[in-house]
Amino acid sequence: MIAFPSLRGLQAFEAAARSGSFAAAAQELSISAAAVSQLIRTIEDQMGRKLFNRVNRRVVLTDAGREILPRLTTAFGEIGSVSRELGGAESRSRLVVSVPPSMAMGWLSSRLAGFVAAHGAVDISLRGEDDPVSFDRDLIDIRLSYGRSHYRDQATEDIATDAVYPVCAPDLVATNRSLDATALTGLPLIHTDWGPTGASFPSWRNWFEAMGIEPGRAAQRGLSANSSRAALDLAISGLGVALAQGVYCAEALEGGRLVRPLTQALELRQPYCLTIPERSARREVVAAFRQWLIEECVRTVKSPALIESR
Repeated sequence: MIAFPSLRGLQAFEAAARSGSFAAAAQELSISAAAVSQLIRTIEDQMGRKLFNRVNRRVVLTDAGREILPRLTTAFGEIGSVSRELGGAESRSRLVVSVPPSMAMGWLSSRLAGFVAAHGAVDISLRGEDDPVSFDRDLIDIRLSYGRSHYRDQATEDIATDAVYPVCAPDLVATNRSLDATALTGLPLIHTDWGPTGASFPSWRNWFEAMGIEPGRAAQRGLSANSSRAALDLAISGLGVALAQGVYCAEALEGGRLVRPLTQALELRQPYCLTIPERSARREVVAAFRQWLIEECVRTVKSPALIESR
């Protein structure tokens, strides 16, 4: 007779794999860490396959463990939904959205109310984090990234191509009326440390070279910020000219808090992309959020404040 793994054992494995530790799984399931370990050892014996490797007091998924985790996570999610429905609990969709940190801090967080108003109550977990992310460990439903190279094993689609624009406070232009690209080298510049993907984003030196100008040391002088949002705040404060992505600066340009001292833009080398894991692709709330997010991104990067003088 075939010995099927127990439901409790599979539940212990899924919780440990998702959380990354037996202790966290034990807390979630209200049992001891030793009980979690024993349950997992039992299903490993029954299946004849190791699901975890124990390395320096840490547990790391084997290939077999990684293979079954997404299916178990989906299955237990469905069981939880059915249980809530049978118990008469209020049904609320849950959505885990992962975006770059600057987008989470300003651009997307200020727009989520629009999605909720259009689509009803939904529990949204908004995660601001750099690539790569772990879809299965963190139960991420949808990821917005710059470039498509991070998740070649997942379904990824291009949604919009952005550009970078010189932007500054209106008062800075008012005191420098005869600006051209060369004159810009004499103004305080605001630099953005783009982080791990910095090689893919243009710098001030790239922008000047695209304009046919050798900026010398001017391309390195000035203020520096480690996020796009912080660089924009410095520009709005009148401290210099920032080189900003359209998706971040369009709203401030539309509202008059920023202006473009020069019309020249530099298109980004890669598009913004959406990645949705297979376990989430068929969920109605994910499909709705995907469509809404694409529309918001496209509308922003095609703002009249960006393209009319581009």
